[in-house]
Amino acid sequence: MLETYKNLTDIGYSWEDNTTEEHCTSPKRHERHEGSQTGEKPSAYTQCLKTFAHNSHLQRYKTTHSGGKHYECNQCFKVFATHSKLQMHRRTHTGEKPYECNQCGKAFSQQNTLKIHKRTHTGEKPYECNQCGKAFSQQTTLQIHKRTHTGEKPYKCNQCGKAFAQHSHLQMHKNRHTGVKPYECNHCGKGFTDQSALHVHKNTHTGEKPYECNQCGKAFARNSHLQIHKRTHTGDKPYECNQCGKAFSQHSHLQTHKRTHTGEKPYECIQCGKAFPHQSTLKMHKRTHTGEKPYGCNQCGKTFARHSHLKMHKRRHTGEKPYECSQCGKAFSHQNTLQMHKRIHTGEKPYECNQCGKAFIYHSGLRVHKRSHTGEKPYECNQCGKTFARNSHLQMHKRIHTGEKPYECHQCGKAFSQLSHLQTHKRTHTGEKPYECIQCGKAFAQHISLQMHEGTHKEQKPYE
Repeated sequence: MLETYKNLTDIGYSWEDNTTEEHCTSPKRHERHEGSQTGEKPSAYTQCLKTFAHNSHLQRYKTTHSGGKHYECNQCFKVFATHSKLQMHRRTHTGEKPYECNQCGKAFSQQNTLKIHKRTHTGEKPYECNQCGKAFSQQTTLQIHKRTHTGEKPYKCNQCGKAFAQHSHLQMHKNRHTGVKPYECNHCGKGFTDQSALHVHKNTHTGEKPYECNQCGKAFARNSHLQIHKRTHTGDKPYECNQCGKAFSQHSHLQTHKRTHTGEKPYECIQCGKAFPHQSTLKMHKRTHTGEKPYGCNQCGKTFARHSHLKMHKRRHTGEKPYECSQCGKAFSHQNTLQMHKRIHTGEKPYECNQCGKAFIYHSGLRVHKRSHTGEKPYECNQCGKTFARNSHLQMHKRIHTGEKPYECHQCGKAFSQLSHLQTHKRTHTGEKPYECIQCGKAFAQHISLQMHEGTHKEQKPYE
């Protein structure tokens, strides 16, 4: 009861009942009051010799040495050394955020957190590294940064022994052992081991790319990806292989490259036993078992197992052809298609038939050619039963039944069942004649027309 009276007196409550006041004014209180007037600090705690004007302050401070925690949360039973810390903790249950930023309106449960947040508006970075001069808005961030200089990694995994500079990185790492993915996307339900990965993943739904390159304007969903991209402008390749000297712009690329020397394939498929040097390659391989195609085209709905395949597919809609031949200027939507095209100029035919010796520019050409020896025609029309050696030929044949003509000329509106027919037709508008006779120089719009013309030089008369 006396403690209650004292607390009320401390906050300025005026007592009219002299008897109550006498109860409140105990000898200990009088002694404490005298100490505050004279500046004397009578109470001393011998463990660290720190002194206090009030005995209650001494008792509270003692808890820092004894580990005493007297204030208990009545919801989760967590205990705290001070009443103020208990009050802040209770906001985790109530969701109360009484401290609001007057610039952006964002609210916080603690005043100190608001103070730190305000630095995002002011740009203030009061904590500077005395080794490299880099500045930070928070002292804890500076402490973590200093470990990049010292190499200190105080947080160690008790399962595999791997050490980390940050406790949060250790917690995320532990999720790999347990398989726990506590952060779930509310759009698709996909789980993640850390919150930052979830945040980045959500950008795939929103399309948000907040990090933009100030040189070319290209935007990225992750800041780390922007930093890596900037090296394409600077040419910086800080990661070098100590075996062959080859340098890389990304540390992960160096680690992957090293496996070409060691032959290591640490990622194995639990279904078929096939091993891979990269985790991403294993992940894509697994889709051959599950049939999963998570990347869908928002224009035609076609789905793909790989994001790179979706990206290439989208160029069919946009008509984008970023890869250009330096010899003839012809452009392609895929880099590998350009590489294969270049063989037309070099004459390279790396794929040879082991039965007749015929060589091909493309591996697919050799595979299809082999069917001329075996007579294999694996693609059958389900309407008329006709079979074909190539799937593309079957698809074109089916249009005879359906009457489909998906390739339309944007100049005259004429439609065709095959893309090659549309390409040939377009030359009637452009006047382009890419097929030239090497003997007389006469040019033709179609390859078959050139072949027939060449027969006039050889005096061939195949039609009897």
